Amino acid sequence: MNNERFLFTGTGGSMGVPVIGCHCPVCTSPVKENKRLRSAGFLYVQDKVIAIDAGPDFRTQCLRYGIEDIDGIFVTHTHADHINGLDDVRIFHFRKKAPIPLMLSEVSTEDIEARFHYFFPPFKGDMSQSKKIDLQIVDKDFGDVEFLGIPFKVVTYYQAGMKITGFRYKSFAYITDIQTYSDEIYEHLQGLDTLVLSALRWTPSLVHFTIDDALTFIDKVKPKKALLTHIAHDLEHHDTLERLPDHVRVAYDGLEVPID
Repeated sequence: MNNERFLFTGTGGSMGVPVIGCHCPVCTSPVKENKRLRSAGFLYVQDKVIAIDAGPDFRTQCLRYGIEDIDGIFVTHTHADHINGLDDVRIFHFRKKAPIPLMLSEVSTEDIEARFHYFFPPFKGDMSQSKKIDLQIVDKDFGDVEFLGIPFKVVTYYQAGMKITGFRYKSFAYITDIQTYSDEIYEHLQGLDTLVLSALRWTPSLVHFTIDDALTFIDKVKPKKALLTHIAHDLEHHDTLERLPDHVRVAYDGLEVPID
């Protein structure tokens, strides 16, 4: 029986929800869907567990959702809310006694190597002094790649000038932190059952899609279902759902989506 799925472990914007020191109706809401860790998730495919990004809530997400082992990490880009939890990947390295594979763009590798330089010691010895991660570079902007022996498709777009890598597995695609992009992206996102797409809020943002931007993008991709993520504290979960078309929903922490 197919049990491939994607688990949302975080659906919040870069500050999460509630925001520190904020007393707005969403930040003080008791509704569980309004409590959002930084955007991330886990892909369960072909007997592998692949983390999507490792932001500052990575340890909490693993503990909350019972993640005791991973096979690799797909890094979309290197903004702090997507990689600042990489240090917590060390426990998987220690247990496996092997570096953890990361798939990412060449530009992203430069940031990782600089910010987590201690993951790449120039010497060998005990496991505390060995290489923690293995960087596997995506060598194309669009098209087919393989990670952990599994076929994926990648797409490239930009946010505030930073290169971002989105991925597709079968009829599921994950596109976060999108701001500017070429029309070529649409060719690679046709025939989706599920599109995960970032949309910060209704009002304009300098570096993120608004919900209206997301709806325009969704209309061109035409997935059977779209799930919005990377959500700011401006959006109340249930109020937002009422304003969306039926095939567009708001994701929430803990939501699982089957992949056919």
